[in-house]
Amino acid sequence: MSNDIPSSVLRTTAFQCVRCGLTVAAFAPDGRRRNHCPRCLYSQHVRDQVEGGPSECRSGMSPIAIAVLRNGDWELIHNCTRCGELTSNPICGDDNQFILMRMAVRPLAQPPFPLETFGDL
Repeated sequence: MSNDIPSSVLRTTAFQCVRCGLTVAAFAPDGRRRNHCPRCLYSQHVRDQVEGGPSECRSGMSPIAIAVLRNGDWELIHNCTRCGELTSNPICGDDNQFILMRMAVRPLAQPPFPLETFGDL
């Protein structure tokens, strides 16, 4: 584990979701440490990605998108609701599949250009 993460965070075995209030185990069923709620996929801003240490912000982090890595793994993209920092975190096997799929297909369902342009090609 990294030395820049507070030891109180590393010792945590469960946390309360900042959005829905679910008590969440700090470890996913596959044994990896989780940092977001499996029900609503929200997280809490506890680490400053820019500075590399603990964050003073502590606000909720909204899941805004899915990124697919070259190896095929999916990551959640979170946006801090207070300071706007973006982070990426691996999804867990017990995450809400409906919300994950809804985020993954959003670019196809709501493209930034008119679909009628494909008829002219």
